[in-house]
Amino acid sequence: MTHVLIVEARFYEDLADELVKGAMAALDAAGVTYDRIAVPGAFEIPAAIAYAAQGDKYAGYVALGCVIRGETTHYDYVCGESARGLQNLAIQQRLAIGYGILTCENGDQAWARASVTKKNKGKDAAEACLAMIGLKQRFGVS
Repeated sequence: MTHVLIVEARFYEDLADELVKGAMAALDAAGVTYDRIAVPGAFEIPAAIAYAAQGDKYAGYVALGCVIRGETTHYDYVCGESARGLQNLAIQQRLAIGYGILTCENGDQAWARASVTKKNKGKDAAEACLAMIGLKQRFGVS
């Protein structure tokens, strides 16, 4: 049976809960089992996945979080480095990762993307993870 790890950044707890709700529903619908772990923010997601990937427990990973632009360049660093870190893991370690880190200008944009009744990006990230697991299986990648 396929087993996935959901890594959720809890910096915006209400948005994290909504993203996880969408991801869990998609994984449940696919008959996939999963574990959840929380990290402080989006910047910590790649490291958590790298730690988890040291074992062979998970077929894939769903990265969920939200970064909302503030008054400083901190936003740019968190967005860029979390995306780069996840892409490096996907390519270098051949991990199946569904990217669900929202990068938004404001809270309204974040809610429009996180809400399970709107864009449901948690679901999209879980489905991307499952698609990448399928590709790995198709190409015989371990």
